[in-house]
Amino acid sequence: MSADGLTVTAYDLARRLLGEKEIPGARANPYLSWALRLAGMGETPSDEIANCSAFVFSICHLLDLPRPTPVMNPARARSWLLIGQGIPLEQARPGFDLVVLKRGGGNQPGPEVLDAQGHVGFFAGASDAEVIGHGVRVLGANQGDAVSYADFAEDRVLGVRRLWP
Repeated sequence: MSADGLTVTAYDLARRLLGEKEIPGARANPYLSWALRLAGMGETPSDEIANCSAFVFSICHLLDLPRPTPVMNPARARSWLLIGQGIPLEQARPGFDLVVLKRGGGNQPGPEVLDAQGHVGFFAGASDAEVIGHGVRVLGANQGDAVSYADFAEDRVLGVRRLWP
């Protein structure tokens, strides 16, 4: 988004929230709780539930970017596979690009199955972390119970979506 020469990307805004942590027990992180409510997870959701999609949804809401409708279940990470324009991972750049990933062990379904476990966050660059080999770095929530950077193997990527030209 741009106003008078100032450009703020979704990635920039998400980065401002680095370190926001889930709070164990009955209390909840106010930002994550708001994001979960905004994504349709009820009036008093626990921030200890999967909140990656709600976090992305909240950033897109604040910037008036495309986001899943209530029918698409915005709290489901794989709902983002229907939003924006699909692009190859090699063309991804920090700014308005999202990465949707498989989550969980075992044989996970591909991107054609939206009602399955997933993870979503903002593309933060390529990763060559020794532990995973060639992969992708993601800025998102529900990564170590906080908004943080995390590295994922390339074979976990279900899709990359560009939200803004």
